[in-house]
Amino acid sequence: MYFCCRRSAADFFRIHVITSPDVKSPVVTLGSVTYYYVRHENLYLVAATRSNANAALVFEVLYRISELGVSYFTKLDEESVKNNFTLIYELMDEVLDFGYPQNMDPDALKLFITTEEVKSGRIMQEPSSHITMQATGAISWRRPDIRYRKNEAFIDVIESVNLLMSTKGTVLRADVSGKIIMRAYLTGTPECKFGLNDRLLLDQDKASQAQRPPPSSSSSPETVELADCKFHQCVRLGKFDSERTISFIPPDGEFDLMQYRTTENVNLPFRVQPVVTEVSRTRLEYQIQVKANFSPKLYASNVVLRIPTPLNTAGTTIRVTTGRAKYVPAENCIVWKIQRFQGFSENMLTAEAELTSMTVERRWSRPPISMDFQVLMFTSSGLLVRFLKVFEKSNYQAVKWVRYMTQAGSYQIRF
Repeated sequence: MYFCCRRSAADFFRIHVITSPDVKSPVVTLGSVTYYYVRHENLYLVAATRSNANAALVFEVLYRISELGVSYFTKLDEESVKNNFTLIYELMDEVLDFGYPQNMDPDALKLFITTEEVKSGRIMQEPSSHITMQATGAISWRRPDIRYRKNEAFIDVIESVNLLMSTKGTVLRADVSGKIIMRAYLTGTPECKFGLNDRLLLDQDKASQAQRPPPSSSSSPETVELADCKFHQCVRLGKFDSERTISFIPPDGEFDLMQYRTTENVNLPFRVQPVVTEVSRTRLEYQIQVKANFSPKLYASNVVLRIPTPLNTAGTTIRVTTGRAKYVPAENCIVWKIQRFQGFSENMLTAEAELTSMTVERRWSRPPISMDFQVLMFTSSGLLVRFLKVFEKSNYQAVKWVRYMTQAGSYQIRF
């Protein structure tokens, strides 16, 4: 795309940037023209300008254009561009006016810019007022004429917990990356509202507290502190800041409602205590104890521990209290799998590794033990949905469900 630039600017970019292996910066100035570019598959998406443009905005537009191409063509590459040149020209004409980005929502654009095979039939069915509203209205992410026989709203709180523990059992890193996914199958244009924990602390709250004198007692461990919160465009942020409730008119189907991180008061679902003893140059003993720190009413599924072994391991003898464990030479580790791990229970692995003698002694680096798991109805951050309400002018009753799941991100224990 060009911002007040000649068509020859594309030739300058091809000659001086694409064919030059020395150019690595995503921002290049050639003469009076500045180029911003990103790569997608085998394509260069380039913006050219003669003015001092907002670089962050330009890159956001370029990435949105690549997402738009994937949404329309499934795969955005050289072949799809050649086969859909007319449609791409029409899209670019719609999303940019005089170099300024306009509507870049794929769901809204697909209502009035479609492929030729679908275009004639769909335009006949869509009232012109609906198309105008989707192009210029405030609710570009949802059509008003959606109908369902059974109205349902599902919320999934999915968290990935990351851990790095030292050989002495000290937590070096513990954080949670979470997201709230909603699946809305609701008739009409409903207003949804749900509330989170009563004790919820965000970045701006912590900044304001830092200016106040410290309290006499420490903060409650029940407080959930969230950072890097990112909401879908449908969320009314004003009400969230004041009431800790999320109000929104949802898009149809599945979407990411909220993303967040937390590094405070992380509830670790598992505690691993490894003891590895080098009995001799040819023998190694393992004693790995795993304890679940969540409620006995819950259980973890697909629990897998990968326990490293030296490169010169010849064979192993393994005993476990539950599950199955075997030595995998291709991965240089013992893989311990437990299909169902009950809360507050403990399991033990003991093993002996026979090592071959080596002509050149090399010290074993002892890579950390890694762990994978999934725990339903448990959150490491403590985030909870207090209520979920759906309001619509026809006052229909909607089926509502909230599910929690915590899974392993990078869960590692040194020994």
